[in-house]
Amino acid sequence: MARHHHPRKGSLAFSPRKRASRETPGIKSWPAADEPRLLGLAGYKVGMTHVLMLDNRKNSPTEGMEISTPVTILEIPPVVVMGIRAYRRTTNGLKAMMDILEDDLDEDLERKITLPEKYDRKVKKANLEKLKENIDEIAELRVLIHTKPKLTSVPKKKPEIIECGIGGSTIEEKLDYAIEIFGKEITAKEVFADGEHVDSVAVTKGKGFQGPVKRWGIKIQYGKAARSSKGRHVGSLGPWSPSRTMWTVPQAGQMGYHKRTEYNKKILKIGESSEVEDVNPKGGFVKYGLVKNDYIMIKGSIPGPSKRLVVLRKAIRPHGKQNDAPQISYISTASKQGV
Repeated sequence: MARHHHPRKGSLAFSPRKRASRETPGIKSWPAADEPRLLGLAGYKVGMTHVLMLDNRKNSPTEGMEISTPVTILEIPPVVVMGIRAYRRTTNGLKAMMDILEDDLDEDLERKITLPEKYDRKVKKANLEKLKENIDEIAELRVLIHTKPKLTSVPKKKPEIIECGIGGSTIEEKLDYAIEIFGKEITAKEVFADGEHVDSVAVTKGKGFQGPVKRWGIKIQYGKAARSSKGRHVGSLGPWSPSRTMWTVPQAGQMGYHKRTEYNKKILKIGESSEVEDVNPKGGFVKYGLVKNDYIMIKGSIPGPSKRLVVLRKAIRPHGKQNDAPQISYISTASKQGV
């Protein structure tokens, strides 16, 4: 009988599949941008609905026609720029060189970090001057931002702190912009635009301990092999030599609650807090409630359950993507209860 060949089950690209270390995702890589502005923003996943819009994709079979598209709503309350962080380049990579925090920080941050004692503004000014004097040593400059969950329907008071990259052609330009926005609130429209492509970074839904069939998609055993444990196991854990179980063998373990990045998600609309009635269904979104602040409407789905923090980053590889804002004719606000 001919030997049966088929590709292995499950991708090894995300191994090891263990739980994320924290629910707030961190971003290591930021795209290069000449325009001085924030390169990312954080918001809370609300839920999904659908819209009717004019298809403006070139060479699409439905180009110029009205189509129905699933969308995800993110609530984006204003974030506060609470600090500036400078990095120097060493033989072991980038190392933090100096942190400068705003002197008048939100009291809710005490739930997250130990706040420094309020110091004189002269000290803050002296630290900024010191940073300018050592600007030749700076290899990378970023800002620290914190969210405002109390403004949303998320039952949370503790803000999340995120390190965010900033655009600029030179370090001097980045530093000037960082000083300009230091301590200020930044809204969604100051960072992104309608039709723009972004990368969404979030921790996925946790599914707990699962077997290899659900976790890796292996085939259920049949015949004599299925008599033990209903056949929901791999055919072999490995050869006699090497006499050990390889890490590539699909086995049971943690499924979900992993940090994932989805590239080139299209922003269909950025709405202001005065336009929330355009998206709020009767009774609010399931497991979330009502949108109260600015929101972003993204085409398709993004990782994570409702209420989870999602970090949006300017697209790091937007090759061949067109940033034309679509024409939306209808947004569904039908009740999502029982769906």
